[in-house]
Amino acid sequence: MSDARTEILGRIREALADGPEPDPVERDYRRVSEADRAAVVAQLEDRLVDYRAGVHRETLQTVAARVAALLGEGRYAVPAGLDPAWLPEDTDGRRRVTEPATGEGAALAVAELDALAGVVTASTVSCSETGTILLTGRPDEGRRALSLVPDHHVCIVPLDTVVELFPEALARVEPTAVITMISGPSATSDIELERVEGVHGPRTLDVILLDRGR
Repeated sequence: MSDARTEILGRIREALADGPEPDPVERDYRRVSEADRAAVVAQLEDRLVDYRAGVHRETLQTVAARVAALLGEGRYAVPAGLDPAWLPEDTDGRRRVTEPATGEGAALAVAELDALAGVVTASTVSCSETGTILLTGRPDEGRRALSLVPDHHVCIVPLDTVVELFPEALARVEPTAVITMISGPSATSDIELERVEGVHGPRTLDVILLDRGR
């Protein structure tokens, strides 16, 4: 730490030394869900559909075919840690581009990502109450740019990672992780409330709810 930074932080601590103690935060909100598992998954699906995401229920036997149908033709990106069993075989018209794990090679440039037909990633946890999918940069999810730059994101959500409440979701996240929260395709509205999609991320979001037990 630089001398200047040490001095500045020291002055801040000195200025706050005689400040009042904050009131304790009451945490009387729900932190553990008692909802039925099927109801939780159905709630997530309902929220995502309302946010204009495509939602598809698949098993380990059907997920690769669904990914192929969603992507169509072209080159698409995947993070190095994504389970290859979830992905279709390459064809003359469709080819997988795997981004190297951190420290094992050069990451795809932004221009390369922008030229791809899409990206396929896994996810860490999803909150059904808000319809939010959390990515935390794990090996099967990749860095933030991987899921934000391509115009089409196919996100695989294993059913056993779906919870109802946000406190439950945060409990599954590494505290120091960089979190990307996804609630439908990227969208915003202008001053006349005209909805525009794809401004800050993918224009198209397809979510595969994956039953890993079948």
